[in-house]
Amino acid sequence: MIRIDSVTKRYPDGTVAVDRLSLDIPDRAITVFVGPSGCGKTTTLRMINRMIEPSEGTILIDGKDILKEPVNTLRRSMGYVIQNAGLFQHRTIIDNIATVPRLLGWDKARARDRARELMGRVGLDPALAKRYPYQLSGGQQQRVGVARALAADPPVLLMDEPFSAVDPIVRKGLQDELLRIQDELGKTIVFVTHDIDEAVKIGTKVAVMRTGGRLAQFAPPAELLTDPADAFVEDFLGADRGIRRLSFFPAAGLPLLTTPVVAVDATAEQIAARATPDVPYLLVTGLDGRPLGWGEPHTLTAGRIDPARLIGHGRPFEHATESLRAALDCAVLSPTGWAVAVGADGRVTGVVSQQTVAEAIRSAHAAAPADEKAAR
Repeated sequence: MIRIDSVTKRYPDGTVAVDRLSLDIPDRAITVFVGPSGCGKTTTLRMINRMIEPSEGTILIDGKDILKEPVNTLRRSMGYVIQNAGLFQHRTIIDNIATVPRLLGWDKARARDRARELMGRVGLDPALAKRYPYQLSGGQQQRVGVARALAADPPVLLMDEPFSAVDPIVRKGLQDELLRIQDELGKTIVFVTHDIDEAVKIGTKVAVMRTGGRLAQFAPPAELLTDPADAFVEDFLGADRGIRRLSFFPAAGLPLLTTPVVAVDATAEQIAARATPDVPYLLVTGLDGRPLGWGEPHTLTAGRIDPARLIGHGRPFEHATESLRAALDCAVLSPTGWAVAVGADGRVTGVVSQQTVAEAIRSAHAAAPADEKAAR
């Protein structure tokens, strides 16, 4: 949908913010611009909606030169989300979301109906509709910003570091919400961030920019982590890019053990049968099948295991949907060195050791180059 062709932005003092940038931003996908400060990522984003005019080159949307479009028409065809949401503090939440539809001539009732619909889509409680931005948390305000950007159903959504001002837990929730919305709506999203983890998580393709506004590499996240174009990209990705790469390998193939799992009301015979020399602990589950904790077999009281005396089981991972990175994290953080796997309902499906996860990682890394070459 968006083609950037030999675009340069040069300021009157001679500073070059973007230097001969060329790339095609794919339709109905999330393209992330990432790089150090001064690399031109925000400048590039703002040139797409002509908040900044390019000095040279062409930007095409659906084959049309944006410089030949009326600027107000162009901007109203795009949603725009910025850090701290940029909401109108004197307007209620519902009227903030309804801003662009009202500018486009929608009547108030229709615009507010659309705003209520979008509040639900971005996970906002309808009770917040009549509140003002200052009455909301930072994460809620960012959700309002996303809803406002989507209000007129634009095909393009521009997002300039929208989640960088919130805490890590809220940020993860907003990222997950964006991916869910994108799965439903299929917008063309251009997203700017300085956080490589965020870029790898949400990006369909990632553009790594150098200082001076030059493109270093443009590739899907898995390819970026596997085959960085040069030393600059490798350094920017960081020393732990191998760990990040594990996010692209599913945990579904991990072999799980069910033997070291007993219910809280297990009999002496059941405890003895499940205790093996290879597994020093047994995972105890509640009657609902959810994990309670680990215990050494000889400390478990048959028929009435006391959950308060168990060792914590750490965070479980969902075997069918999460990655090898999540499984490794759970195994490393587990006090026993064993990760707990659960299903979508939270019930235990088995356990897996650090050693088994490590073997799966070695196998995945060995197979990946051939798989990725075939995919390309």
